[in-house]
Amino acid sequence: MAHHFPIRVYYEDTDMAGIVYYANYLRYIERARSDWVRETGIDQNAMRDDGLVFAVRRVEADYIAPAKFDDVLQVETTVAQVTAARLVLKQAVKRGDQPLFQAVVTIVCVADNGAPARLPANIRQLLH
Repeated sequence: MAHHFPIRVYYEDTDMAGIVYYANYLRYIERARSDWVRETGIDQNAMRDDGLVFAVRRVEADYIAPAKFDDVLQVETTVAQVTAARLVLKQAVKRGDQPLFQAVVTIVCVADNGAPARLPANIRQLLH
């Protein structure tokens, strides 16, 4: 099931040409992922108390078309894969039905000592 997160493009998001600066798409999808995690029922504060945090391991990004000042966008997030050690999400930024940006994001768990860790079983269960 897809999660949808609304974004409005503010002046500060744009470059001198009035289009969204490329790095801001990563900010948009990060906000959407944070909202998705919360709505999924994953308690990141409890994870941190247990010595675990999520970390982005990889991002594959495609820039398709520009967004512009004052556009209303949607970030769509779907689960592509869940394994014992990673979570792969597909995220798309759209203006209406038009895709503007797409990314495949690989998330892993990291222990507070920096070592890789398995995704907790309760989180894997929430995501299946």
